[in-house]
Parts: sequence; C-alpha cells; structure tokens
Amino acid sequence: MSLRIEPLTAASARDWDAFVERCPGATFFHKAGWKAVIEKAFGHPTYFVSAMTGDRIVGVLPLVHVKSRLFGNALISNAFCVAGGPAADDQAAKRALIAHAVQLLETTGADYVELRDGETAVDGWVRHDELYASFARPLKPDAEAELKQIPRKQRAVVRKALENKELTWTIEADFTDFYRLFAVSVRNHGTPVLPRRFFNCLRHEFGDAMEILTVRAGGNAVSSVLSFYFRDRVLPYYTGSIGEARRLGTNDFMYWQLMRHAAERGASVFDFGRSRRGTGPFHFKKNWGFEPRPVAHDFLLRAGRALPRVTPDNPKYALFVGLWRRLPLPLANALGPLIVRYIG
Repeated sequence: MSLRIEPLTAASARDWDAFVERCPGATFFHKAGWKAVIEKAFGHPTYFVSAMTGDRIVGVLPLVHVKSRLFGNALISNAFCVAGGPAADDQAAKRALIAHAVQLLETTGADYVELRDGETAVDGWVRHDELYASFARPLKPDAEAELKQIPRKQRAVVRKALENKELTWTIEADFTDFYRLFAVSVRNHGTPVLPRRFFNCLRHEFGDAMEILTVRAGGNAVSSVLSFYFRDRVLPYYTGSIGEARRLGTNDFMYWQLMRHAAERGASVFDFGRSRRGTGPFHFKKNWGFEPRPVAHDFLLRAGRALPRVTPDNPKYALFVGLWRRLPLPLANALGPLIVRYIG
C-alpha cells in the first residue's frame, strides 16, 4: 500500500499513542498529549502528523512552529522537549515524514526545521552534537546494589544525606511547593519561568505518567522534582531548589529517593535527561556514575540562514541572562511566561 500523511486528530490520538508505546525510536516526547499542551499553554501552531499505510500508523512526527524576532522562526520537533524527530517503522515512513517537514518549511515561512535527538542523521541536513549530552542507566531493584553503582565519593555524599533525620520526602499532587522552588531555580540560572498553566496542562494530558517528589528540611520544602514515566523509564525533567539545598544535601537525597521510589513503581531505567556540556548539572550527573551520550540535533536551514544557537551560553543573550538573574523573583515570575513561550 502507498504511504500517506495524516494530521493528528482527537479521533486518532489513541492509535497515535499506541504506536508511540510500541515503536523503539519513539519517546515520551512523541506522545499525542504534547499537541494540546503546547497549543493551550503557548498558543503555537502545531503540525503533528503520522505516516499511514491503510488504516495503520507506521510513523509519527510532532512539529511546532515557534516564531519570534528575538529567538528565531523555527519548526521544532518537539518544542519544549529534549527529543523528537520522526519515529517510524521503516525508512520509507521516515522519508515521507521528513519530506512533509520540508514542505512545511516552505508553507510556514520558517527559517529552519530542527529535529531533536534523532537516532540517525538525516541526509543533506546539518547535524550538531557538540552542545548537549544525555544520561541514563539501569536501576537496580536492590538498594545496596544501586548504591554500588554510584562512585565512592558521591556514594559518601548520598549516605550523609540519608543520615540527616531532618529530611523527609513525599509524593505530591499539588504544584505549589514545586512551582515556587522551580521558579527560584530558573531565575537563578537566568532563564524565564514556564507558566503555571503549562504544568496544569501537563497534569491534564499525562495524569498518572507524571509525578512530583518534594524534599523538606524541618517541614520546609527545599527541593522538588517533576518526573515523567514512560515504558520502563523514569525521567526527572523539571526540578527546583533553594540555596540551602546544597548545604543540606537535599538534591542528593531527592534523586536517591526518586531512584528507589521509581524502582518500586516498576521502572528499570533512570533517565537523568539532557545537560549542556561543561555545566554544573552535567558534572553532577557524571559524579553519580552516569556516562554521557551525545545528543544530536538535525537542522534543515533555509538558504542564507545560519545554524541557530538559542542557548544561555550564546554571547547574544549574555547580557539578558545576567540581568535576569538579578531580577526580584515576583517580577521574574510575572515577565517569564511572556518570554519563555518563544524559547521552544
């Protein structure tokens, strides 16, 4: 049968997600729910399409059009996510989805298409894999075996945190403490905060596939992490903490408790996510014994356009980042959602 490209609809969402669950190249960030999250939280046009053979999905591609004067005009798969690109059963389906992306580049007027963390390079596209690395490894069902996976120096740090009787942790449904800590962290890194409605949309779309773990010291929330669950993986994705967290070791305590809790939930892989090379989070994950894997992004550039670099280390944004770190938190929280919607 010939291949055809079809848009994602409410009627096809269940079949789309069933394909994502079974396709080896698909990730949590290919799930149909991201279309509604991005549309409702940010208002961006989305182009989530599937390759079809008869009535069977054989490939999917989630694309989002993010356009601004400051951060560029791009079709991104998948925006506000660390992965995307075409997930397909075979090369024919993958080629059909890529050809559709090329068509959209022309019809939308975007400057480039970006495919995030694709399995293989796309012929004729620019591949960039020097900026980010991701970290993942198997979870051990036994706590002592898990501890032994952690290098000796970091293992001692974790044990010290576990001995602190002041620290407690809970799984929470409420976003209040998480969002407060998250807003502090991103402001301190010079990054605009995501709006509360974004997290409400995540909860509506993904329900039991996401969870918040919060650590308290003396009853006060100090560190918190929002994780996604997909297949056999737990993905700690958004996190926040206050300055006391480092002295108290609450982040070490938090990730250890998440590892144990996720293993009890049935997860067998801890996906520590993506970090920029040379940053504190990159070294933190290496200290835990995780090995970095290069993350490649593939770009198709319109003629005359340069490779984009929408990252905090871009000298173009250095002044902005420095000023943002000094903003009073209420002002940063008010302005952040107006800006971050354009940083896909």
